[in-house]
Amino acid sequence: MPSRADSMSLNASAPLIAILKDPGSARRLSDDNWSELIASARAANLLGLLAVRLRQANIPLPRPPRRHLDAVAQLSERQCQSVRWEIHCLQRALGSLRVPVVLLKGAAYAMSDHPVSHGRLFGDIDILVPREAIGDVELRLMIAGWTSGKSDAYDQRYYRQWMHELPPMVNVRRGTVLDVHHTILPLTSRHAPDARPIIEAARPLDGFTSIRVPRAEHLLIHSIVHLLHDGELPNGLRDLFDIDGLIRAGTRAPDFWQRVEAAATELGLAAPTALGLTLALQLIGSPVPPETIERLHLRAGKASSPLLHWLYRQALRPDNEVERDVGARIARSVIYLRAHWLRMPAHLLARHLLYKSAARLRKTEGSAAGAA
Repeated sequence: MPSRADSMSLNASAPLIAILKDPGSARRLSDDNWSELIASARAANLLGLLAVRLRQANIPLPRPPRRHLDAVAQLSERQCQSVRWEIHCLQRALGSLRVPVVLLKGAAYAMSDHPVSHGRLFGDIDILVPREAIGDVELRLMIAGWTSGKSDAYDQRYYRQWMHELPPMVNVRRGTVLDVHHTILPLTSRHAPDARPIIEAARPLDGFTSIRVPRAEHLLIHSIVHLLHDGELPNGLRDLFDIDGLIRAGTRAPDFWQRVEAAATELGLAAPTALGLTLALQLIGSPVPPETIERLHLRAGKASSPLLHWLYRQALRPDNEVERDVGARIARSVIYLRAHWLRMPAHLLARHLLYKSAARLRKTEGSAAGAA
C-alpha cells in the first residue's frame, strides 16, 4: 500500500510531472489514479510522451490506459511520417530558390529524430527563411498549392507589418498548415532578435539541398521564447518538457552551456532564456547549472521576478487542472496579458485589441441575427 505522503503526491496537481520524471512511480497507481493521469496527460498534450516513458521503463499497464497509450503512440508515428512527407514537398517547392529553409520546433525535432520527437504530437509546420527572401518563398509556396489562411485585410496587415511570420498558409490538397517565419519574435516585440545567426549556423539536413536544422542552443532558445511570449498555455507544460528534452540532449556536448549563453546574448534574449531555464529547473528538475542562470541574469542586467516564477508555476498545468483552480486561471490571464504587452507597444496593442473586440462583437451579433 502507498504511504499517506505517496497518496497525497499522486492526487495533487503534480502526478503527471512526477510520473514523467519517475515512471516507476506509476506502479503505485490505482484505477482512479490512472484515469486522472490519462486525462491530465491528454489535456496537456503529453499523452505521447507518457506512453514513451512508461514503455521505456517497462511499466505493466492495466488494459484501459494501455489502449489510450498505444493509440497515441501510433498517432505520433503517423504524424511524424506526415511531417517528413511535408518537408520533402517543401524541398521540391523551394529548392530552386537556393535559400536556406530552417525547420523550427516539431518539424526540426522530427526530421533530426531528436529524442523530443518521440511520442510528440505535431500541429503546424514552422520554417524560418531570410527576411529578404520572404516574397519569393511565399510565391513558390502558392504555386505549389499553399494559400493564405487569413482573408481579412486587417489580419493580413497585422501579420505582414508587425509580426514575425506570414499569415498561416494552408495546403489546398492536404490541409496541412505552414507557418513561414522570417524571425522568431514579432517585429514590434520588446525582444526582437535578428534571426540571421540562427539561419547562418543551421546545419544542412542529410539528403536535402535547402532544408536545415538549427543548432542545439538555438532550438532551446526558440522553444523558451515561444513558451514565454506566446501567451496561450494549453500546450505550456508540453513546451516545458520539450525544453527539458532539449536540455538533456544538449548537455551531451561539453560546451553546450557556453554556447547557450553566447547565443542568448547575441540574440538579445538573455532575460527570457534565464527565466525559461529557471522554470525548467524549478518545475521539472531539468539539469540546468545555477551559475548559467546567474550569468544570463548578469548579461540581461536584471533577474527575473519571483512573482513571474509563481505565476508560471500556477499556470503551467494541464487544462483540466487549471479549470478547477481559480488561482491558476488568474495566473494564465495575467500571463496572457503580459505576452501581449511584450508583443506590441501600448498604442498598437490597444488598437489591435479594440479591433478584435469589435470584430468578435460583430460576429456574435451576426450569429444571433442568423439564429433568429
